[in-house]
Amino acid sequence: MSTEIQKKAQDALAMVEEVNAVILPEPGEAGAVISLEEADAPVGTEIRKRMDEIDMGDTNSIVSFGSAAQAELQEISQSMLQGVRNKDVGPAGDSLRGIVTTIRGFSVSELDVRRERTWWEKLLGRAAPFAKFTARFEQVQGQIDRITDDLLKHEHTLLKDIKSLDMLYEKTLAFYDELALYIAAGEAKLKELDGSIIPTKEAEVQAAPENDQVMKAQELRDLRAARDDLERRVHDLKLTRQVTMQSLPSIRLVQENDKSLVTKINSTLVNTVPLWETQLAQAVTIQRSAEAAAAVRDANDLTNELLTANARNLRESNKMIREEMERGVFDIEAVKQANADLIGTIEESLQIADEGKARRAKAEEELKKMEAELRDTLASAKARRDGVGDNAGTAVPGA
Repeated sequence: MSTEIQKKAQDALAMVEEVNAVILPEPGEAGAVISLEEADAPVGTEIRKRMDEIDMGDTNSIVSFGSAAQAELQEISQSMLQGVRNKDVGPAGDSLRGIVTTIRGFSVSELDVRRERTWWEKLLGRAAPFAKFTARFEQVQGQIDRITDDLLKHEHTLLKDIKSLDMLYEKTLAFYDELALYIAAGEAKLKELDGSIIPTKEAEVQAAPENDQVMKAQELRDLRAARDDLERRVHDLKLTRQVTMQSLPSIRLVQENDKSLVTKINSTLVNTVPLWETQLAQAVTIQRSAEAAAAVRDANDLTNELLTANARNLRESNKMIREEMERGVFDIEAVKQANADLIGTIEESLQIADEGKARRAKAEEELKKMEAELRDTLASAKARRDGVGDNAGTAVPGA
């Protein structure tokens, strides 16, 4: 809240205290109308003055009897209605609800800078949480400034309404007391009519010559009709007084509500709004501290990770290097395996050679056997040829 608005709120506080200090008079005993006989001299004079306004020969004076008392009250009412004719209903209440909604709409979860943006937020290109929070804070601050200024306007309007209601209440109370005088005057006039004027007129009708009796009788009927009109008018004034009496607490109730609302608005401007702004400022400071702490923590975590990773890598690389340094040109296992493979190869070669030699010896035996069998067969065939003579065998070359 700006300094100017805060100063206006402090200045308005004096006006609030002023209107709250006003004590309005209370109406007299309900329904108490003092008759002319019971009234003291000043009140009796006022009652007779209003009785003089009644002209039994003038119907308008009877119909309008007591209407003058309402003229000033009507002027005040019309003035107030003129001022509120185009005014929105409940703007101050809407402003209070608006400022509460604005503050309640502030989400603490949006302060978390580590919160991952949702898929929908990324799709819409929404700002990161802290950037969104900062923009939200600026918007709230602007709303508070506008609403506080608006509340000040409503406060001044309500203060004027309260003062107008003070005047309306006083004039309504005066009208209520004035009606009592008119009712007393009307009842005194009716009593006078019933007690002396009408009986005297009746006597005049009876005593009048026959030629004048018709006119006198008509005057008596007119007087009685006027008397009945006056009685109805007095009854209407009694009803009006009763309604007026009922409007007095209504005016007080509306006024008390306005006073309560003005007090609430002023308390909101002077106390609540600065407290909200302080809390918001603290929230921003706390968030910035949390962000700085998170950055320091991330840096420390990175340093620890680098130290751990470097130590692990150094150990692994040192092990690899030392193992390679301690190895010979050829690994003994490799040499041993190669030697075993060579021995196996030699043994296999000797075994294959022995098997080949054995197979060759066996083959030679087979060849000799086959050769012997072939010689025997050829010899047998030659012998048979020489003995028979007619069977020619196949000659064997070189035989």
